[in-house]
Amino acid sequence: MWHGRFSQDPSARLRAYGESVSFDRRLAPHDIVGSKAHARALHRAGILDPAELAAILTGLDEIAGEIQAGRFVWREELEDVHMNIESALTERIGAAGAKLHTARSRNDQVALDLRLWLREEGGALTASVRRLQSALLELAERAKGAVMPGYTHLQRAQPVPAAHHLLAYVEMLERDAGRLADAVRRADVMPLGSGAIAGSTIVLDRAFLAKELGFGAVSQNSMDAVADRDFACEFLSACAIAGMHLSRLCEDTVLWASSEFGFLRLSDAHTTGSSLMPQKKNPDIAELARGKTGRLYGNLLSLLTTLKGLPLAYNRDMQEDKEPVFDSADTLGASLEILAEMYGAAEWDVARMEVAAGDALLTATDLADYLVLKGLPFREAHAVVGKLVALSAGRGVTLRELSDGDLREISALFEPGTLSMLDARRSLAARTAEGAPSPERVKERLGRWREHLAAVKRS
Repeated sequence: MWHGRFSQDPSARLRAYGESVSFDRRLAPHDIVGSKAHARALHRAGILDPAELAAILTGLDEIAGEIQAGRFVWREELEDVHMNIESALTERIGAAGAKLHTARSRNDQVALDLRLWLREEGGALTASVRRLQSALLELAERAKGAVMPGYTHLQRAQPVPAAHHLLAYVEMLERDAGRLADAVRRADVMPLGSGAIAGSTIVLDRAFLAKELGFGAVSQNSMDAVADRDFACEFLSACAIAGMHLSRLCEDTVLWASSEFGFLRLSDAHTTGSSLMPQKKNPDIAELARGKTGRLYGNLLSLLTTLKGLPLAYNRDMQEDKEPVFDSADTLGASLEILAEMYGAAEWDVARMEVAAGDALLTATDLADYLVLKGLPFREAHAVVGKLVALSAGRGVTLRELSDGDLREISALFEPGTLSMLDARRSLAARTAEGAPSPERVKERLGRWREHLAAVKRS
């Protein structure tokens, strides 16, 4: 493609080092869609006659069919997906194919392709997020009001419904869906017509191009249009944050599925064994998803580092934008889908959770609240209950096994029967503020999530 300026062909090592067709061929469907729209714009500008336009459109459709069928021959010496398709088109239809690149650079071409791809992939990932949300919602409903200990610092803290715990992750995933949608909106700007850096003296109807390609806006600065990869960084950031949420969910799952906790049973189809120990049942899916979060973080940092020192406008460094973006999409998508399948087949051990939730210490804060309602400042109430906990620990008994007399020795505000409030379900029933885990609030949130996810599915 440079034979007019250069007297030597690129060295074989340069071709191998600089080629991107091995990975950017993934953009082929979008490159063809963009080329067809560009051809129509050239026809409107008088560059292509009707016969040439028809030949280009037919040739591109044929190439698309061959690519989809796996029959297209990709040539490394042509560097990238763009030149491979354009060269194949010119070989088929002659001079008309050579006209296709008029008023276009690979700089605005790849910017267009990546935006088209990201719009599509963002939608696919959002659909995967919704499937995982639905799986978690169904698992929450299968808990049927079961209560488990909630943890802070990985120490038992207060009782929570198992459904409330899972719905926390459904909330996180909703924000992930929103971030993916934001990244797609930021990518919804049409860069074609910006050329290499300063557009072209052959002026195309960019509004027409945007409409043909379904973009909501047209870029307003040709240099920014070809240099901008903010939308890709935002996409990678959304993927990384989603990966962080999945990692936290998977860490809870690994704990819950352990013998020490025993709250959740994963199916045989979603666990693995040990090559040495025949008794083992390992939560490998959760561990792998947790581990893959590092790749999602690394991809974001990779692109940010690539871009941080680049002068305007396009630089070849930006060829490094696609592999991290593709990898994050693949990694996050695969994790979302397998986790949705895993949680869809998981079952609670309700009896085990209820035993753990019966720990009287989980409701110790309720005793402090009781004293507050009696007029004692909270800090003093906290100290009083702390003394009761120390007393029970010193005697080797549970808090519930103390007597009314023991309580009154520490504070005269305690009345007979106070210890009856050390009950997980009674504690939860009193937590009725919006967002709190009372049975009524949890039931309400389950219903709202069912309605929301059903509405999203219909839209």
